[in-house]
Amino acid sequence: QVQLVESGGGLVQAGGSLRLSCAASGSILSIDAMGWYRQAPGKQREAVATITSGGSTNYADSVKERFTISRDNAKRTVYLQMNSLKPEDTAVYYCNAGITDGRRFSFREYWGQGTQVTVSS
Repeated sequence: QVQLVESGGGLVQAGGSLRLSCAASGSILSIDAMGWYRQAPGKQREAVATITSGGSTNYADSVKERFTISRDNAKRTVYLQMNSLKPEDTAVYYCNAGITDGRRFSFREYWGQGTQVTVSS
């Protein structure tokens, strides 16, 4: 079955950097938009950055100029480069992708299991 597996989270000091990766695997016909979302304790999940299959990007205002989303379609992987991290960036980060299943030819959104990012002050 289709899966999204994230990696790259961890603990970093304020001002530091982290790079998240999310790889899609399984029977995949095509991948549409991909993105990163985050959820801090006691808060709703919010969109951080998205990227279309053609490479167009969109960012939350809070991360513009600090985060960069990119994707490698051949590797079915999306990345999130996070620079100048702040304590308020602390959250569980989730990968999301719109995928057409190669067996059922059905489209749906998939989510990764989440990876913790903690920024200390």
